[in-house]
Amino acid sequence: MINNKLTYKTTLLVFIVSSLVCSNPAPAPRVILCSFYPMYIMTLNVADNVPGVKVVTMTKPQTGCLHDYQLTPQDLTTLSTAWVLVVNGGGMESFIDKAVKQRPQLIIVNASKGIPLIKGGGDEGDNPHVWVSLDGAMKQVKNIGDGLSAADPGSAEKYHANAQAYIAKLKTLQNKMHAELASFSGREIITFHEAFPYFAKEFGLHIAAVVEREPGSEPSAGELARTIRIIKHHAVTALFAEPQYPAKAAQTIAAETGLKVYELDPAATGPAEKGAYIRIMEANGAVLKEALQ
Repeated sequence: MINNKLTYKTTLLVFIVSSLVCSNPAPAPRVILCSFYPMYIMTLNVADNVPGVKVVTMTKPQTGCLHDYQLTPQDLTTLSTAWVLVVNGGGMESFIDKAVKQRPQLIIVNASKGIPLIKGGGDEGDNPHVWVSLDGAMKQVKNIGDGLSAADPGSAEKYHANAQAYIAKLKTLQNKMHAELASFSGREIITFHEAFPYFAKEFGLHIAAVVEREPGSEPSAGELARTIRIIKHHAVTALFAEPQYPAKAAQTIAAETGLKVYELDPAATGPAEKGAYIRIMEANGAVLKEALQ
Protein backbone atom coordinates (compact mmCIF):
# COMPACT_ATOMS: atom_id res chain seq x y z
CA MET A 1 0.00 0.00 0.00
CA ILE A 2 2.84 2.38 0.91
CA ASN A 3 4.63 1.52 -2.34
CA ASN A 4 1.46 2.24 -4.30
CA LYS A 5 1.16 5.67 -2.66
CA LEU A 6 4.82 6.47 -3.40
CA THR A 7 4.40 5.39 -6.99
CA TYR A 8 1.30 7.55 -7.30
CA LYS A 9 3.05 10.60 -5.79
CA THR A 10 6.10 10.09 -8.03
CA THR A 11 3.90 9.81 -11.12
CA LEU A 12 1.96 12.91 -10.10
CA LEU A 13 5.20 14.88 -9.57
CA VAL A 14 6.55 13.84 -12.97
CA PHE A 15 3.24 14.86 -14.57
CA ILE A 16 3.31 18.29 -12.89
CA VAL A 17 6.94 18.96 -13.89
CA SER A 18 6.26 17.81 -17.44
CA SER A 19 3.23 20.05 -17.64
CA LEU A 20 5.24 23.04 -16.47
CA VAL A 21 7.96 22.36 -19.03
CA CYS A 22 5.45 21.90 -21.84
CA SER A 23 3.56 25.05 -20.93
CA ASN A 24 6.80 27.12 -20.98
CA PRO A 25 8.64 26.06 -24.13
CA ALA A 26 12.04 27.54 -24.90
CA PRO A 27 11.77 30.66 -27.07
CA ALA A 28 12.50 30.21 -30.76
CA PRO A 29 16.01 31.30 -31.74
CA ARG A 30 16.40 34.70 -33.35
CA VAL A 31 17.34 34.31 -37.00
CA ILE A 32 20.47 35.99 -38.36
CA LEU A 33 19.91 35.89 -42.11
CA CYS A 34 22.85 36.17 -44.51
CA SER A 35 22.45 37.28 -48.11
CA PHE A 36 24.76 34.70 -49.68
CA TYR A 37 27.58 32.23 -49.13
CA PRO A 38 30.62 34.29 -48.01
CA MET A 39 28.50 36.32 -45.59
CA TYR A 40 27.07 33.07 -44.24
CA ILE A 41 30.50 31.53 -43.57
CA MET A 42 31.78 34.68 -41.86
CA THR A 43 28.67 34.94 -39.70
CA LEU A 44 28.81 31.26 -38.75
CA ASN A 45 32.20 32.00 -37.22
CA VAL A 46 31.21 35.27 -35.55
CA ALA A 47 27.99 33.88 -34.02
CA ASP A 48 29.47 30.49 -33.09
CA ASN A 49 27.98 29.17 -29.83
CA VAL A 50 26.09 32.39 -29.12
CA PRO A 51 22.90 31.27 -27.31
CA GLY A 52 19.49 32.05 -28.72
CA VAL A 53 20.52 32.78 -32.32
CA LYS A 54 20.40 30.79 -35.54
CA VAL A 55 22.45 31.66 -38.63
CA VAL A 56 20.85 30.88 -42.00
CA THR A 57 21.55 31.87 -45.60
CA MET A 58 18.82 33.28 -47.79
CA THR A 59 20.32 31.96 -51.03
CA LYS A 60 21.63 28.44 -51.42
CA PRO A 61 25.39 27.93 -50.86
CA GLN A 62 25.62 26.96 -54.56
CA THR A 63 24.08 30.23 -55.81
CA GLY A 64 27.33 32.13 -56.34
CA CYS A 65 27.55 35.89 -56.79
CA LEU A 66 24.19 37.62 -56.85
CA HIS A 67 24.38 39.15 -60.34
CA ASP A 68 20.82 39.37 -61.70
CA TYR A 69 19.48 37.30 -58.78
CA GLN A 70 15.70 37.40 -58.35
CA LEU A 71 13.97 36.93 -55.01
CA THR A 72 11.82 33.81 -54.78
CA PRO A 73 8.67 33.41 -52.65
CA GLN A 74 10.73 31.22 -50.32
CA ASP A 75 13.32 34.01 -49.97
CA LEU A 76 10.57 36.42 -48.93
CA THR A 77 9.27 33.92 -46.38
CA THR A 78 12.77 33.46 -44.96
CA LEU A 79 13.30 37.21 -44.87
CA SER A 80 10.08 37.66 -42.90
CA THR A 81 11.50 35.52 -40.07
CA ALA A 82 14.80 37.39 -39.79
CA TRP A 83 15.90 39.50 -36.85
CA VAL A 84 19.17 40.63 -38.46
CA LEU A 85 20.20 40.65 -42.11
CA VAL A 86 23.93 40.47 -42.89
CA VAL A 87 24.77 41.79 -46.36
CA ASN A 88 28.00 42.24 -48.30
CA GLY A 89 27.02 45.72 -49.45
CA GLY A 90 28.71 47.60 -52.27
CA GLY A 91 25.68 47.07 -54.49
CA MET A 92 25.81 43.27 -54.35
CA GLU A 93 22.31 42.93 -52.87
CA SER A 94 20.42 45.61 -54.82
CA PHE A 95 17.77 42.98 -55.64
CA ILE A 96 16.66 42.96 -52.02
CA ASP A 97 16.19 46.71 -51.47
CA LYS A 98 12.43 46.81 -52.04
CA ALA A 99 11.76 43.82 -49.79
CA VAL A 100 13.88 45.26 -46.98
CA LYS A 101 11.94 48.54 -47.09
CA GLN A 102 8.84 46.53 -46.15
CA ARG A 103 10.54 45.52 -42.88
CA PRO A 104 11.73 48.74 -41.23
CA GLN A 105 12.39 46.90 -37.94
CA LEU A 106 14.92 44.57 -39.60
CA ILE A 107 18.49 45.25 -38.44
CA ILE A 108 20.91 45.49 -41.40
CA VAL A 109 24.60 44.68 -40.89
CA ASN A 110 26.64 45.94 -43.86
CA ALA A 111 29.89 43.95 -43.98
CA SER A 112 31.56 46.45 -46.34
CA LYS A 113 30.84 49.50 -44.19
CA GLY A 114 33.78 51.90 -44.25
CA ILE A 115 35.85 49.78 -46.65
CA PRO A 116 37.16 51.70 -49.70
CA LEU A 117 35.71 50.03 -52.79
CA ILE A 118 37.53 49.54 -56.09
CA LYS A 119 35.80 51.13 -59.03
CA GLY A 120 34.70 48.83 -61.84
CA GLY A 121 35.53 49.38 -65.48
CA GLY A 122 33.57 52.01 -67.41
CA ASP A 123 30.16 52.75 -65.87
CA GLU A 124 30.06 49.59 -63.77
CA GLY A 125 30.22 51.37 -60.43
CA ASP A 126 31.87 49.90 -57.34
CA ASN A 127 33.24 46.39 -57.36
CA PRO A 128 31.56 44.55 -54.45
CA HIS A 129 33.86 41.48 -54.29
CA VAL A 130 35.58 42.64 -51.09
CA TRP A 131 35.60 39.19 -49.45
CA VAL A 132 37.83 37.68 -52.18
CA SER A 133 40.90 39.28 -50.55
CA LEU A 134 41.96 38.18 -47.10
CA ASP A 135 42.44 41.78 -46.04
CA GLY A 136 38.89 42.59 -47.12
CA ALA A 137 37.52 39.48 -45.45
CA MET A 138 39.13 40.42 -42.13
CA LYS A 139 37.59 43.89 -42.28
CA GLN A 140 34.20 42.40 -43.10
CA VAL A 141 34.42 39.96 -40.19
CA LYS A 142 35.12 42.87 -37.85
CA ASN A 143 32.12 44.77 -39.25
CA ILE A 144 29.89 41.74 -38.75
CA GLY A 145 31.15 41.31 -35.19
CA ASP A 146 30.51 44.99 -34.43
CA GLY A 147 27.07 44.88 -36.05
CA LEU A 148 25.89 41.80 -34.21
CA SER A 149 27.27 43.13 -30.93
CA ALA A 150 25.26 46.33 -31.36
CA ALA A 151 22.12 44.33 -32.22
CA ASP A 152 22.57 41.93 -29.30
CA PRO A 153 24.44 43.75 -26.49
CA GLY A 154 23.95 40.89 -24.06
CA SER A 155 26.19 38.67 -26.19
CA ALA A 156 28.54 41.40 -27.43
CA GLU A 157 31.56 39.96 -25.64
CA LYS A 158 31.04 36.60 -27.34
CA TYR A 159 30.59 38.11 -30.81
CA HIS A 160 33.75 40.18 -30.42
CA ALA A 161 35.77 37.24 -29.13
CA ASN A 162 34.61 35.02 -32.00
CA ALA A 163 35.37 37.73 -34.57
CA GLN A 164 38.87 38.25 -33.20
CA ALA A 165 39.55 34.50 -33.15
CA TYR A 166 38.47 34.14 -36.78
CA ILE A 167 40.43 37.22 -37.84
CA ALA A 168 43.51 35.69 -36.21
CA LYS A 169 43.09 32.57 -38.37
CA LEU A 170 42.69 34.69 -41.50
CA LYS A 171 45.76 36.73 -40.57
CA THR A 172 47.84 33.58 -40.17
CA LEU A 173 46.76 32.43 -43.63
CA GLN A 174 47.43 35.89 -45.08
CA ASN A 175 50.98 35.89 -43.73
CA LYS A 176 51.59 32.42 -45.15
CA MET A 177 50.24 33.32 -48.60
CA HIS A 178 52.19 36.57 -48.76
CA ALA A 179 55.40 34.71 -47.96
CA GLU A 180 54.69 32.08 -50.62
CA LEU A 181 53.52 34.48 -53.34
CA ALA A 182 55.84 37.45 -52.79
CA SER A 183 58.11 36.47 -55.68
CA PHE A 184 55.17 36.72 -58.13
CA SER A 185 54.41 40.37 -57.38
CA GLY A 186 53.96 42.34 -60.60
CA ARG A 187 52.96 39.34 -62.68
CA GLU A 188 50.10 39.76 -65.16
CA ILE A 189 47.08 37.49 -65.26
CA ILE A 190 43.83 37.12 -67.23
CA THR A 191 40.59 36.41 -65.34
CA PHE A 192 37.11 35.56 -66.56
CA HIS A 193 34.99 37.46 -64.06
CA GLU A 194 35.35 40.80 -62.29
CA ALA A 195 35.78 39.05 -58.94
CA PHE A 196 39.53 39.34 -58.35
CA PRO A 197 40.63 43.02 -58.23
CA TYR A 198 40.86 43.01 -54.42
CA PHE A 199 42.69 39.67 -54.43
CA ALA A 200 45.10 40.85 -57.14
CA LYS A 201 45.77 44.12 -55.32
CA GLU A 202 46.54 42.29 -52.10
CA PHE A 203 49.15 40.05 -53.71
CA GLY A 204 50.62 42.57 -56.14
CA LEU A 205 49.23 40.95 -59.29
CA HIS A 206 48.10 42.91 -62.34
CA ILE A 207 44.91 41.91 -64.13
CA ALA A 208 45.76 42.55 -67.78
CA ALA A 209 42.23 41.76 -68.96
CA VAL A 210 38.86 40.49 -67.76
CA VAL A 211 37.22 38.43 -70.48
CA GLU A 212 33.69 38.05 -69.08
CA ARG A 213 32.80 40.97 -66.84
CA GLU A 214 29.52 39.30 -65.92
CA PRO A 215 29.18 35.51 -65.52
CA GLY A 216 27.47 33.93 -68.47
CA SER A 217 28.04 36.91 -70.79
CA GLU A 218 29.94 35.31 -73.65
CA PRO A 219 32.63 37.60 -75.07
CA SER A 220 32.36 38.61 -78.70
CA ALA A 221 34.84 37.49 -81.34
CA GLY A 222 36.35 40.98 -81.19
CA GLU A 223 36.80 40.78 -77.40
CA LEU A 224 38.45 37.38 -77.69
CA ALA A 225 40.80 38.71 -80.37
CA ARG A 226 41.67 41.69 -78.16
CA THR A 227 42.44 39.42 -75.21
CA ILE A 228 44.68 37.24 -77.37
CA ARG A 229 46.58 40.36 -78.49
CA ILE A 230 47.00 41.42 -74.85
CA ILE A 231 48.38 38.00 -73.94
CA LYS A 232 50.88 38.07 -76.80
CA HIS A 233 51.91 41.65 -76.04
CA HIS A 234 52.22 41.26 -72.27
CA ALA A 235 54.01 38.69 -70.15
CA VAL A 236 50.81 36.81 -69.34
CA THR A 237 51.58 33.23 -68.35
CA ALA A 238 48.24 31.85 -67.16
CA LEU A 239 44.49 32.10 -67.59
CA PHE A 240 42.24 31.87 -64.55
CA ALA A 241 38.66 30.64 -64.84
CA GLU A 242 36.28 29.99 -61.92
CA PRO A 243 34.72 26.70 -60.83
CA GLN A 244 31.27 28.32 -60.65
CA TYR A 245 31.07 29.15 -64.37
CA PRO A 246 31.74 27.49 -67.73
CA ALA A 247 35.25 28.04 -69.09
CA LYS A 248 34.37 27.92 -72.80
CA ALA A 249 35.96 31.29 -73.61
CA ALA A 250 39.02 30.41 -71.55
CA GLN A 251 39.49 27.19 -73.49
CA THR A 252 39.20 29.10 -76.78
CA ILE A 253 41.88 31.57 -75.72
CA ALA A 254 44.07 28.78 -74.38
CA ALA A 255 43.90 26.99 -77.73
CA GLU A 256 45.00 30.17 -79.52
CA THR A 257 47.82 31.09 -77.15
CA GLY A 258 49.07 27.79 -75.77
CA LEU A 259 48.46 28.93 -72.20
CA LYS A 260 47.03 26.62 -69.58
CA VAL A 261 43.72 27.34 -67.86
CA TYR A 262 43.73 27.25 -64.06
CA GLU A 263 40.89 27.74 -61.60
CA LEU A 264 40.76 30.46 -58.97
CA ASP A 265 37.81 30.21 -56.62
CA PRO A 266 36.24 33.50 -55.44
CA ALA A 267 34.64 31.67 -52.50
CA ALA A 268 31.16 32.57 -53.69
CA THR A 269 29.96 28.97 -53.25
CA GLY A 270 30.99 26.00 -51.15
CA PRO A 271 30.16 23.76 -48.20
CA ALA A 272 28.28 25.14 -45.22
CA GLU A 273 31.23 24.78 -42.87
CA LYS A 274 33.00 27.37 -40.72
CA GLY A 275 36.44 26.49 -42.10
CA ALA A 276 35.40 26.46 -45.77
CA TYR A 277 36.59 29.96 -46.72
CA ILE A 278 40.06 29.36 -45.34
CA ARG A 279 40.38 26.07 -47.22
CA ILE A 280 39.27 27.74 -50.47
CA MET A 281 41.84 30.51 -50.09
CA GLU A 282 44.58 28.02 -49.23
CA ALA A 283 43.76 26.19 -52.47
CA ASN A 284 43.92 29.48 -54.40
CA GLY A 285 47.40 30.09 -53.06
CA ALA A 286 48.51 26.64 -54.23
CA VAL A 287 47.00 27.26 -57.69
CA LEU A 288 48.83 30.57 -58.06
CA LYS A 289 52.15 29.02 -57.07
CA GLU A 290 51.72 26.32 -59.71
CA ALA A 291 50.49 28.69 -62.43
CA LEU A 292 53.02 31.49 -61.98
CA GLN A 293 56.21 29.61 -61.20
